[in-house]
Amino acid sequence: MDFATLAAFTIAYAITVLVPGPGVTAVVARGLGGGFAGALPMIFGILVGDLAYLSFAAFGLAALATSFGGLFAVIRFAGAAYLLWMAYRFWTARPGAEQVSPKVEDTWKTFTAGLLLTLGNPKAIVFYLALLPTVVPLERMTPTAFGQLAVIVSIVLVLICAGYAWLAASARTFFASPAAIRRLNRTAAVVMAAVAGIVVVQG
Repeated sequence: MDFATLAAFTIAYAITVLVPGPGVTAVVARGLGGGFAGALPMIFGILVGDLAYLSFAAFGLAALATSFGGLFAVIRFAGAAYLLWMAYRFWTARPGAEQVSPKVEDTWKTFTAGLLLTLGNPKAIVFYLALLPTVVPLERMTPTAFGQLAVIVSIVLVLICAGYAWLAASARTFFASPAAIRRLNRTAAVVMAAVAGIVVVQG
């Protein structure tokens, strides 16, 4: 794929990721509640969801994806429900050193939350199934071109979301007292609950 097309896609995608939506907001909340490492599984869950939508669009499955609106609605509500559960956990967490570092057993649950959030995110659906064909000539899509787009998506999304997570985690470690940790946990809970509401309303 030519440089101009790849550059146009990179710019359009970076702007889409930079503008805070449910995914970025959830990553920030996770960074506040569980530190930088705690946000990484969610980032990779979001990435897998984005790559899935890229695959749908790139290989001509847009029509198939849009035919299953009911399935996406179920995915969206399941993601919202899990975000509410995470909000409850943050709100009721007892402040202490164990709250600064996320528990290992939460990794896959956090990854799944990020994946469901993306699969049920209207912004992701609109970008990949509607805007992508206007930027990239999908009729000339080849395995090499798809690989190039997938690399761009992976690098841009991980770098931007990791930046948001790092900023959130830095804010968390700046406050070391139990009272401050409690406030950060509850802030994370409120943000997570708000994201869940946005996911449901946007649908």
